[in-house]
Amino acid sequence: MPTQECPTTFLAEVRPNVSAIGRAYMPKFLRIGVHQSNVSGYTSKAWCVRRAGSTIFLKWGAVEVQGTGAQRKVYWTRVPQEKTIRCRTAQRAKDYAKAAIARRRNHRYEPLTGSIANRRPSVARSAELKQALATILIVDIVGSTAKAAKLGDARWTKVMGHYYAAVRKELKSSRGKEVVTTGDGVLATFKAPAAGIICATAIQKAMLTLGLEIRVGLHAGEYTISGGEMVGLAFHICTRIAAKARAGEVLVSSAVKELMKTQAAIGLTDHGMHRLKGVPERWRLYRVER
Repeated sequence: MPTQECPTTFLAEVRPNVSAIGRAYMPKFLRIGVHQSNVSGYTSKAWCVRRAGSTIFLKWGAVEVQGTGAQRKVYWTRVPQEKTIRCRTAQRAKDYAKAAIARRRNHRYEPLTGSIANRRPSVARSAELKQALATILIVDIVGSTAKAAKLGDARWTKVMGHYYAAVRKELKSSRGKEVVTTGDGVLATFKAPAAGIICATAIQKAMLTLGLEIRVGLHAGEYTISGGEMVGLAFHICTRIAAKARAGEVLVSSAVKELMKTQAAIGLTDHGMHRLKGVPERWRLYRVER
Protein backbone atom coordinates (compact mmCIF):
# COMPACT_ATOMS: atom_id res chain seq x y z
CA MET A 1 0.00 0.00 0.00
CA PRO A 2 1.58 3.36 -1.04
CA THR A 3 2.36 5.84 1.75
CA GLN A 4 2.89 9.59 1.50
CA GLU A 5 3.11 12.65 3.69
CA CYS A 6 0.03 14.79 4.25
CA PRO A 7 0.14 17.96 2.09
CA THR A 8 0.06 21.36 3.78
CA THR A 9 -2.67 22.92 1.58
CA PHE A 10 -6.32 21.90 1.53
CA LEU A 11 -9.56 22.68 -0.27
CA ALA A 12 -12.52 24.35 1.44
CA GLU A 13 -13.85 22.39 4.41
CA VAL A 14 -17.29 20.83 4.73
CA ARG A 15 -19.20 20.24 7.95
CA PRO A 16 -18.51 16.72 9.27
CA ASN A 17 -21.24 14.24 10.01
CA VAL A 18 -22.51 14.85 13.55
CA SER A 19 -22.31 11.18 14.40
CA ALA A 20 -18.61 11.17 13.48
CA ILE A 21 -17.56 14.11 15.67
CA GLY A 22 -15.08 13.12 18.34
CA ARG A 23 -14.39 9.74 16.79
CA ALA A 24 -10.99 8.76 15.47
CA TYR A 25 -12.59 6.34 12.99
CA MET A 26 -14.51 8.20 10.23
CA PRO A 27 -15.47 6.00 7.27
CA LYS A 28 -16.97 7.89 4.32
CA PHE A 29 -18.24 6.11 1.24
CA LEU A 30 -19.06 8.17 -1.84
CA ARG A 31 -20.10 7.04 -5.29
CA ILE A 32 -19.99 8.97 -8.56
CA GLY A 33 -22.67 9.93 -11.00
CA VAL A 34 -25.74 8.23 -9.57
CA HIS A 35 -28.20 10.68 -8.00
CA GLN A 36 -31.50 9.31 -6.67
CA SER A 37 -30.86 6.18 -8.70
CA ASN A 38 -33.77 3.83 -9.40
CA VAL A 39 -31.92 1.42 -11.66
CA SER A 40 -29.96 -1.76 -10.99
CA GLY A 41 -27.21 -3.71 -12.70
CA TYR A 42 -24.59 -1.13 -13.71
CA THR A 43 -21.02 -0.26 -12.86
CA SER A 44 -19.73 2.94 -11.31
CA LYS A 45 -16.89 4.11 -9.06
CA ALA A 46 -16.59 4.26 -5.30
CA TRP A 47 -14.19 6.08 -3.00
CA CYS A 48 -13.64 5.66 0.75
CA VAL A 49 -11.70 7.59 3.38
CA ARG A 50 -10.92 6.57 6.95
CA ARG A 51 -8.98 8.49 9.58
CA ALA A 52 -7.16 6.85 12.47
CA GLY A 53 -5.37 9.42 14.61
CA SER A 54 -2.96 11.30 12.35
CA THR A 55 -3.19 8.74 9.51
CA ILE A 56 -5.55 8.75 6.53
CA PHE A 57 -6.47 5.56 4.67
CA LEU A 58 -7.89 5.91 1.15
CA LYS A 59 -9.52 3.23 -0.99
CA TRP A 60 -11.12 3.55 -4.44
CA GLY A 61 -12.07 1.53 -7.49
CA ALA A 62 -14.82 0.22 -9.77
CA VAL A 63 -18.00 -1.16 -8.21
CA GLU A 64 -21.06 -3.08 -9.35
CA VAL A 65 -24.46 -1.86 -8.12
CA GLN A 66 -27.30 -4.35 -7.71
CA GLY A 67 -30.80 -3.61 -6.43
CA THR A 68 -32.42 -0.26 -5.63
CA GLY A 69 -33.44 1.71 -2.56
CA ALA A 70 -32.98 -0.09 0.75
CA GLN A 71 -32.16 -3.31 -1.14
CA ARG A 72 -29.22 -1.78 -3.01
CA LYS A 73 -25.96 -3.72 -2.71
CA VAL A 74 -22.56 -2.52 -3.88
CA TYR A 75 -19.65 -4.83 -4.72
CA TRP A 76 -16.04 -4.16 -5.69
CA THR A 77 -15.58 -5.51 -9.22
CA ARG A 78 -11.87 -6.00 -8.61
CA VAL A 79 -9.34 -5.40 -5.84
CA PRO A 80 -9.55 -1.66 -5.03
CA GLN A 81 -6.54 0.63 -4.97
CA GLU A 82 -5.35 1.80 -1.55
CA LYS A 83 -3.12 4.56 -0.20
CA THR A 84 -1.93 5.57 3.28
CA ILE A 85 -1.24 9.25 4.06
CA ARG A 86 0.56 10.21 7.27
CA CYS A 87 -0.32 13.74 8.40
CA ARG A 88 1.85 13.92 11.58
CA THR A 89 -0.93 15.50 13.67
CA ALA A 90 -4.56 14.53 14.24
CA GLN A 91 -5.77 18.02 13.33
CA ARG A 92 -4.04 17.94 9.96
CA ALA A 93 -5.56 14.52 9.34
CA LYS A 94 -9.04 15.87 10.19
CA ASP A 95 -8.52 18.79 7.79
CA TYR A 96 -7.30 16.47 5.06
CA ALA A 97 -10.32 14.16 5.47
CA LYS A 98 -12.78 17.10 5.36
CA ALA A 99 -11.12 18.54 2.25
CA ALA A 100 -11.02 15.14 0.53
CA ILE A 101 -14.74 14.61 1.16
CA ALA A 102 -15.55 18.12 -0.07
CA ARG A 103 -13.55 17.49 -3.24
CA ARG A 104 -15.49 14.30 -3.99
CA ARG A 105 -18.81 16.08 -3.39
CA ASN A 106 -17.77 18.74 -5.89
CA HIS A 107 -17.08 15.94 -8.38
CA ARG A 108 -20.67 14.71 -7.99
CA TYR A 109 -20.08 11.77 -5.69
CA GLU A 110 -22.93 11.01 -3.32
CA PRO A 111 -22.68 9.59 0.21
CA LEU A 112 -22.98 5.82 0.11
CA THR A 113 -24.41 4.29 3.28
CA GLY A 114 -23.35 0.84 4.29
CA SER A 115 -20.31 -1.10 3.24
CA ILE A 116 -18.90 -2.21 -0.11
CA ALA A 117 -18.68 -5.98 -0.29
CA ASN A 118 -16.13 -8.06 -2.12
CA ARG A 119 -17.08 -9.23 -5.59
CA ARG A 120 -19.76 -11.90 -5.61
CA PRO A 121 -18.38 -15.41 -6.31
CA SER A 122 -20.85 -15.96 -9.18
CA VAL A 123 -19.62 -12.80 -10.89
CA ALA A 124 -16.00 -13.77 -10.39
CA ARG A 125 -16.53 -17.21 -11.93
CA SER A 126 -18.95 -16.60 -14.79
CA ALA A 127 -18.52 -12.99 -15.89
CA GLU A 128 -14.80 -12.37 -15.70
CA LEU A 129 -14.61 -12.30 -19.49
CA LYS A 130 -17.82 -12.03 -21.48
CA GLN A 131 -18.05 -11.17 -25.16
CA ALA A 132 -20.96 -9.04 -26.34
CA LEU A 133 -22.10 -7.52 -29.63
CA ALA A 134 -24.26 -4.41 -29.44
CA THR A 135 -24.81 -0.83 -30.47
CA ILE A 136 -22.92 1.42 -28.06
CA LEU A 137 -24.16 4.92 -27.21
CA ILE A 138 -22.23 7.66 -25.43
CA VAL A 139 -23.91 10.89 -24.28
CA ASP A 140 -21.80 13.82 -23.11
CA ILE A 141 -22.75 17.32 -21.93
CA VAL A 142 -21.11 20.11 -23.93
CA GLY A 143 -19.38 22.78 -21.82
CA SER A 144 -20.26 21.14 -18.52
CA THR A 145 -17.35 22.67 -16.60
CA ALA A 146 -18.32 26.23 -17.55
CA LYS A 147 -21.98 25.58 -16.74
CA ALA A 148 -21.11 24.09 -13.36
CA ALA A 149 -18.96 27.12 -12.51
CA LYS A 150 -21.74 29.49 -13.56
CA LEU A 151 -24.53 27.75 -11.64
CA GLY A 152 -22.61 26.80 -8.50
CA ASP A 153 -22.42 23.41 -6.84
CA ALA A 154 -25.95 23.28 -5.38
CA ARG A 155 -27.80 24.26 -8.57
CA TRP A 156 -25.54 22.17 -10.79
CA THR A 157 -26.13 19.09 -8.64
CA LYS A 158 -29.89 19.55 -9.10
CA VAL A 159 -29.47 19.98 -12.85
CA MET A 160 -27.37 16.81 -13.01
CA GLY A 161 -30.03 14.93 -11.07
CA HIS A 162 -32.64 15.95 -13.67
CA TYR A 163 -30.16 15.11 -16.45
CA TYR A 164 -29.59 11.54 -15.26
CA ALA A 165 -33.30 11.04 -14.62
CA ALA A 166 -34.16 12.18 -18.17
CA VAL A 167 -31.48 10.00 -19.76
CA ARG A 168 -32.58 6.95 -17.79
CA LYS A 169 -36.22 7.54 -18.68
CA GLU A 170 -35.37 7.46 -22.40
CA LEU A 171 -33.08 4.45 -21.96
CA LYS A 172 -35.95 2.58 -20.33
CA SER A 173 -38.37 3.58 -23.11
CA SER A 174 -35.93 2.40 -25.78
CA ARG A 175 -34.87 -0.74 -23.88
CA GLY A 176 -31.32 0.45 -23.58
CA LYS A 177 -28.98 -0.82 -20.88
CA GLU A 178 -26.97 1.68 -18.84
CA VAL A 179 -23.41 0.44 -18.47
CA VAL A 180 -21.65 3.22 -16.59
CA THR A 181 -21.75 6.94 -15.87
CA THR A 182 -18.57 8.95 -16.39
CA GLY A 183 -18.87 12.29 -14.63
CA ASP A 184 -21.38 14.06 -16.87
CA GLY A 185 -21.48 11.30 -19.49
CA VAL A 186 -23.55 8.14 -19.85
CA LEU A 187 -22.60 4.97 -21.69
CA ALA A 188 -25.33 2.53 -22.71
CA THR A 189 -25.87 -0.39 -25.08
CA PHE A 190 -28.75 -1.45 -27.34
CA LYS A 191 -29.59 -4.67 -29.13
CA ALA A 192 -30.63 -2.75 -32.26
CA PRO A 193 -29.01 0.40 -33.74
CA ALA A 194 -32.39 1.97 -34.55
CA ALA A 195 -33.31 1.86 -30.87
CA GLY A 196 -30.05 3.62 -29.99
CA ILE A 197 -30.63 6.41 -32.52
CA ILE A 198 -34.24 6.92 -31.45
CA CYS A 199 -33.10 7.09 -27.84
CA ALA A 200 -30.35 9.63 -28.69
CA THR A 201 -32.77 11.99 -30.42
CA ALA A 202 -35.27 11.66 -27.55
CA ILE A 203 -32.54 12.55 -25.04
CA GLN A 204 -31.67 15.61 -27.13
CA LYS A 205 -35.25 16.86 -26.96
CA ALA A 206 -35.40 16.23 -23.21
CA MET A 207 -32.23 18.29 -22.68
CA LEU A 208 -33.84 21.40 -24.20
CA THR A 209 -36.03 21.82 -21.11
CA LEU A 210 -32.92 21.68 -18.91
CA GLY A 211 -30.98 24.22 -20.95
CA LEU A 212 -28.25 21.67 -21.68
CA GLU A 213 -26.50 20.85 -24.95
CA ILE A 214 -25.24 17.34 -25.54
CA ARG A 215 -23.20 15.47 -28.09
CA VAL A 216 -23.87 11.81 -28.86
CA GLY A 217 -21.86 9.08 -30.57
CA LEU A 218 -23.00 5.59 -31.62
CA HIS A 219 -21.01 2.61 -32.85
CA ALA A 220 -21.85 -1.05 -33.40
CA GLY A 221 -19.27 -3.65 -32.52
CA GLU A 222 -18.01 -6.35 -30.21
CA TYR A 223 -16.62 -5.60 -26.79
CA THR A 224 -15.62 -7.49 -23.66
CA ILE A 225 -17.10 -7.22 -20.17
CA SER A 226 -14.34 -7.87 -17.64
CA GLY A 227 -14.94 -7.55 -13.93
CA GLY A 228 -18.11 -5.60 -14.59
CA GLU A 229 -16.29 -3.09 -16.78
CA MET A 230 -16.72 -2.57 -20.52
CA VAL A 231 -13.45 -2.79 -22.44
CA GLY A 232 -12.39 -3.15 -26.05
CA LEU A 233 -11.74 -1.15 -29.20
CA ALA A 234 -15.47 -0.69 -29.92
CA PHE A 235 -15.82 1.32 -26.71
CA HIS A 236 -12.87 3.58 -27.64
CA ILE A 237 -14.19 4.09 -31.16
CA CYS A 238 -17.56 5.21 -29.80
CA THR A 239 -15.84 7.60 -27.38
CA ARG A 240 -13.90 9.21 -30.25
CA ILE A 241 -17.03 9.46 -32.42
CA ALA A 242 -18.86 11.30 -29.63
CA ALA A 243 -15.90 13.67 -29.30
CA LYS A 244 -16.23 14.57 -33.01
CA ALA A 245 -19.86 15.62 -32.58
CA ARG A 246 -20.73 19.28 -32.09
CA ALA A 247 -23.37 20.53 -29.67
CA GLY A 248 -26.73 19.06 -30.63
CA GLU A 249 -25.28 16.48 -33.03
CA VAL A 250 -25.68 12.72 -33.09
CA LEU A 251 -22.92 11.00 -35.06
CA VAL A 252 -22.80 7.31 -35.95
CA SER A 253 -20.13 5.08 -37.43
CA SER A 254 -20.27 3.32 -40.80
CA ALA A 255 -20.90 0.09 -38.87
CA VAL A 256 -24.18 1.55 -37.60
CA LYS A 257 -24.99 2.85 -41.09
CA GLU A 258 -24.58 -0.64 -42.57
CA LEU A 259 -27.02 -2.07 -40.05
CA MET A 260 -29.53 0.69 -40.83
CA LYS A 261 -30.01 -0.09 -44.54
CA THR A 262 -33.57 -1.27 -44.00
CA GLN A 263 -34.48 1.68 -41.74
CA ALA A 264 -35.50 4.29 -44.30
CA ALA A 265 -37.39 6.34 -41.70
CA ILE A 266 -34.13 7.40 -40.01
CA GLY A 267 -32.16 9.91 -42.05
CA LEU A 268 -28.34 9.74 -42.06
CA THR A 269 -26.18 12.34 -43.80
CA ASP A 270 -22.57 11.70 -44.81
CA HIS A 271 -20.32 13.62 -42.38
CA GLY A 272 -17.05 12.80 -44.15
CA MET A 273 -13.93 10.83 -43.29
CA HIS A 274 -12.34 11.38 -39.89
CA ARG A 275 -9.29 10.29 -37.98
CA LEU A 276 -10.26 9.02 -34.55
CA LYS A 277 -7.54 9.54 -31.95
CA GLY A 278 -5.79 6.27 -31.13
CA VAL A 279 -7.89 4.30 -33.63
CA PRO A 280 -6.34 2.79 -36.80
CA GLU A 281 -7.27 4.18 -40.25
CA ARG A 282 -9.84 6.84 -41.12
CA TRP A 283 -13.54 6.40 -40.37
CA ARG A 284 -16.56 7.62 -42.29
CA LEU A 285 -19.14 9.14 -39.96
CA TYR A 286 -22.80 9.98 -40.50
CA ARG A 287 -24.98 12.64 -38.88
CA VAL A 288 -28.50 11.78 -37.76
CA GLU A 289 -31.05 14.17 -39.26
CA ARG A 290 -33.77 15.30 -36.89
